[in-house]
Amino acid sequence: MDFTPTEEQDAVRELAARIFGDLATHERLAAAGTGSDAELWKALCAAGLPGAVEETGLLGLVLLLEEQGRTTAQVPLAASCVYGILAVARHGTEEQRARLLPGLRDGTTVVTGALPATGGVAVREGRLCGAVDWVPWLRDATHVLVPDAERGLWLVRTEDAARIEPVELTAPWSAGRLVLDGTAGERLGTGPGAYEDVLAAARVAFAGLQAGVCAGSLARAVEYTSVREQFGRPLSTHQAVQLRAADAHMDTEAIRVTAYEAAWRHDEGLDATEAALTAAWWASEAGKRVVHTGQHLHGGMGADLDHPVHRHFLWGRQLDAYLGCGTELLAELGDLLAKGDPS
Repeated sequence: MDFTPTEEQDAVRELAARIFGDLATHERLAAAGTGSDAELWKALCAAGLPGAVEETGLLGLVLLLEEQGRTTAQVPLAASCVYGILAVARHGTEEQRARLLPGLRDGTTVVTGALPATGGVAVREGRLCGAVDWVPWLRDATHVLVPDAERGLWLVRTEDAARIEPVELTAPWSAGRLVLDGTAGERLGTGPGAYEDVLAAARVAFAGLQAGVCAGSLARAVEYTSVREQFGRPLSTHQAVQLRAADAHMDTEAIRVTAYEAAWRHDEGLDATEAALTAAWWASEAGKRVVHTGQHLHGGMGADLDHPVHRHFLWGRQLDAYLGCGTELLAELGDLLAKGDPS
């Protein structure tokens, strides 16, 4: 395994860091409320970052999402890239790729995903019926990737849905409840394993986003404890603070390296199911520890709902819920391992 980024991956990561650093400021995020930042999304697409994922692969996307997570920038980058660009590029027909990818590259088409499958959507005579209680960034999307009860993937235009009801989550992800009532959809990926492949890629991508959220939370805590004094010396000189910060750093590195490994396996065409579950477990379990630490190390300031570190806390807890929570992921991983070669 070699996780060293290529020149192209390094270039897009540096460009993303610059754009997020310039535009995803605390003031702009506060002004956006629970909505997405349309101007930031335009800037990312104008720079060609979503389209670059076709060349840089899932590992390149993880690097981009780390930079987004550091600033908790409110754009549907993770969803549109993993459920749109990567899913269509890997599982779409030539006609679907030619029709959908240009819009996904320039941001005029935004895809989100109603994954993982809950069995709540059925297919009747080629039309979809059912509901998904919440889908991230659904209010921003032009299309949504919906798995049916048999885990077939269907691409549905949001304007064709029976209803989209706004839903507010822990994090401001412009989510909505999707209701389908005889809604037309087009099949994506008729071959075996398409659903499992997209789900694994999504778990890795959102784990990468969590690595960035945790890194951003920890960076804020380090900055704060280095200047905040108690008993005449900075908080960062106290051993208890150092130990909490060190544990958070190791947890963040564990999330990052497991996400890198899973993304590398995915890009190399290797089975990444177990690695994706491992990355998702670390992102869920360790992620919530880190964002709690980040808020705790801010002391009373951490209780301020308007403080930037609180946003990292909200994102960390939302990603924990979206990835499936650690115990659920661990049970799924255990079942998967139990089906493997006993030797």
